[in-house]
Amino acid sequence: MRLSYPTSVKIIRVPCTGKVDVIHILRSFEKGADGVYVVGCMEGDCHFNKGNFRARKRVAQAQKMLDDIGIGGERVRMYNLSSSEAPLFVRFAKEMFDKIVELGPNPIKLAKKKNINRQTEAA
Repeated sequence: MRLSYPTSVKIIRVPCTGKVDVIHILRSFEKGADGVYVVGCMEGDCHFNKGNFRARKRVAQAQKMLDDIGIGGERVRMYNLSSSEAPLFVRFAKEMFDKIVELGPNPIKLAKKKNINRQTEAA
């Protein structure tokens, strides 16, 4: 069974979601991502003990920071599922995609584009 999710979803594999730091999430937005979602193993079922709990805490920190600077914390989410739940992964991907479409493009990306247009017009 082949499952498909939106082609704009880019997967970045890490050994454990506990390795995902706030700076990685924020840098994604700086580089133009419209949204980020972190998918970790089920709570209490982490091979690296508490990695998914650390990831959840970091996602919450990133949400707060994004709210504080006006980008919107709802552009970042954390999901937990087991490796055998591919249909659920696809559902989460589509759910996140729909949320990002509703929110529109990343404000940083829009600001950069506007700045480039101004520079081009001035030249």
